[in-house]
Amino acid sequence: MDALITAAARCLAAGDALGALQRVALRDDPSALALRGIAMAQLGEHPRARELLRRAAGAFGPKEAVARARCVVAEAEVALAMRDLGEPTRPLLQAASTLEAHDDRLNALQARLIAARRLILLGRLDEAAQALPPAEVVGLPPLLDAMAGLASAELAMRALRSGDASMAVERASAAAQRAGVAALVTEASDLRASLDHPAARRVDGGQMRSLRLAEVEALLASPILVVDACRHAIRGAGLTIDLARRPVLFALARVLAESWPGDADRATLILRAFRTRHPDETHRARLRVELGRLRALIDPVARIEATHKGFALRVTDERAVTLLVPPMAGETASLQALLADGAAWSTSALALALGASQRTVQRALAALETEGRVRAIGQARAKRWLAPPMTGIATILLLPALPPAG
Repeated sequence: MDALITAAARCLAAGDALGALQRVALRDDPSALALRGIAMAQLGEHPRARELLRRAAGAFGPKEAVARARCVVAEAEVALAMRDLGEPTRPLLQAASTLEAHDDRLNALQARLIAARRLILLGRLDEAAQALPPAEVVGLPPLLDAMAGLASAELAMRALRSGDASMAVERASAAAQRAGVAALVTEASDLRASLDHPAARRVDGGQMRSLRLAEVEALLASPILVVDACRHAIRGAGLTIDLARRPVLFALARVLAESWPGDADRATLILRAFRTRHPDETHRARLRVELGRLRALIDPVARIEATHKGFALRVTDERAVTLLVPPMAGETASLQALLADGAAWSTSALALALGASQRTVQRALAALETEGRVRAIGQARAKRWLAPPMTGIATILLLPALPPAG
């Protein structure tokens, strides 16, 4: 490696992006392209940084697998900062394996952290847990240790493991202090605070109270039958039924839980499940069919009985029924929670994370922009969306999470 490349690399390690560019700005060899790309990323010029890193990766020869893998990792980090989540994770994990095979332990760890953070944003928590480096890894530089702790904490919070999340936050906070990176210190502080903020609301007989993440975890582990409107599922009493892709059944379960221990009238059930104010005999017949399907799913722990007024949920063994709802209402709550992380999101990335169409997301963003809740920067394909942070609540249960595979 020549003297200019070495000097530029030292500048980047010290955070002097302009000093690095002064040494390699006019060079187009692969190493210089890679350093220029990293420098542009440090300066916040992410599109240009990505272009340079891609050129560098393509210019390295077949015998320079390590250098090419490092470019892949750097480009993935830039893509994450841009919230470009459409790229597959496999090439990044392959780059990590290449780096591990050549004993480049720190860059391999960085690659796995980037992959895990991307998967967490997409709500693919099982895959993120597999990509995340083991917590027992020791001897890490403070910067990487802080990043690993933050990723572990967020994953634990998304998986409703508040104890693990608290330990990971403390680890991340201590490492961030050692690294002296203010942004990481702030992120760790925000995560610690969110453990004490309301993460959901519990509704019992019309009475509502806020629950912290640890209280939500305890509720779901109790014998109480919980209709979970945060994850669109029925949980508790040894039962877990995912209804995220069965909205009619979940709507019926929610109305029955809201009415418990009383009964819900047929008109309300039809209105909430089928969204019609003028029911006819076909809606009443469909209601009976859908309630039969729901009855079969919850049969081990509860039953649905017909009453003179409508239908009622009855639980066995004197168990209780409760409804768990998000800390804020509205169909755009998940969208706002994603935008509240301080990053600039593209419409395509938001659609990918939410599992919705781009057109649906565009309509929601337009409505939120009219209300002053979000703002756009850039134009056309470079357009990105931002929102102020949500204060006073934890957004963990508002963020999307795919159900476990199988």
